[in-house]
Amino acid sequence: MMGRPSGSERLARVLGGLSGLSSLARTVPARRLVTAAQAAAAAAAAVRLARGRDRLPPLSPPPGGTTASISVVIPARNEEHRIGPCLRAALADPAVREVIVVDDESRDGTARLASALGATVLSGAPLPPGWVGKPWALRQGTAAARGEVVVTLDADARPRPGLFAAVAAALDCYDLVSVGPRFVCDGVAEQALHASFLTTLVYRFGPVGPRLPLPPHRAVANGQCMAFRRDRMAEADGFTRIRGHFADDVALARTLAADGWAVGFLDAGGLLEVDMYESAGEVWREWARTLTLRDETDPVRQAADLAVIWLTCALPAARLALGRPTRLDLALLGARLLVAGALRGSYVRPGPGLWLAPLCDPAAAARLTLATLRPVRAWRGRAYPADVARGVPGDGPAERLHRPAPRVTARPPSSPLRAGGRP
Repeated sequence: MMGRPSGSERLARVLGGLSGLSSLARTVPARRLVTAAQAAAAAAAAVRLARGRDRLPPLSPPPGGTTASISVVIPARNEEHRIGPCLRAALADPAVREVIVVDDESRDGTARLASALGATVLSGAPLPPGWVGKPWALRQGTAAARGEVVVTLDADARPRPGLFAAVAAALDCYDLVSVGPRFVCDGVAEQALHASFLTTLVYRFGPVGPRLPLPPHRAVANGQCMAFRRDRMAEADGFTRIRGHFADDVALARTLAADGWAVGFLDAGGLLEVDMYESAGEVWREWARTLTLRDETDPVRQAADLAVIWLTCALPAARLALGRPTRLDLALLGARLLVAGALRGSYVRPGPGLWLAPLCDPAAAARLTLATLRPVRAWRGRAYPADVARGVPGDGPAERLHRPAPRVTARPPSSPLRAGGRP
């Protein structure tokens, strides 16, 4: 019996396959087909990027503060080493009534630290079948909150003064608000790879802060910071309805937008910083887990989104590296550099990694494709069955609370804000 091929043999086979594809692509009909597909993808990307010309300005604290009672809910699983700055900032904000940390069966000192700093610690109940951990934690934290407005934060978020009043005020125009932060990246390689992955979102959905909302099936949100009115979320039972989704933020936005909720994705770069990962390797392993939006997007649209990334970002960079760029490739590379420059405002310390990010685009496209075909079903030592994203009902206590959500009519956004801000 033949043994398993070595790493070098497998690499040789891959390179041989790529060589065959390259030869095929050099034939006239194939070249014309690729050029036509690339032109179509470029047009789609241009439409999405053009939304950046008419965006709402970044959020800022309302002049008179807010009279809303605000509860901050932070789901946490083994976050002892990251949650401190988040808690200190939230507890110090005068607009916040209470800070609730939902300790999701942590094995470190997360609960002890949160309690010592002054937060209310809620020991999370065991995870019911069919649930992913974060929606379950948010479901419990929202049920325990007493404020009129609930703001959810990830443990790696760093809120700045005025954030909570600003997102509460935004609920005068929207039913669900999430915000785009500024990211902390500690090295050139981490920032380059992070910016490449971030660009895939911009090319698929456009910049943050669109004045006109996307259709419900394309709505996006950032679960690092979300805000909603507690009573309305309890009525919709939103977290139960997206209980099996890893990209719970986008799933929630699309589910509630389909119900008629006004969903806002706004720029809050001056009010929120997020330190997501500690290295380029962690960006590579972890972000693609949810970035594909595999469970929230039908296969046809997902294939189309991947095609846009491959044809407008990865292919031009690869051809440039091989010394064979076409005129369309050069135009797309020029647009890509403009996007890299526009993303400077998305980072606390923008550096050379932003300009090196286009070189990472082929790798980012490959990582997204692999994560789409072979999704990761584990996080923080907790593994999930393959069917969890289908929202398979379980027998846990949350299932007894589940009920169909009523359809509601959204209030049209009437923000007086003028267009502007950063992408």
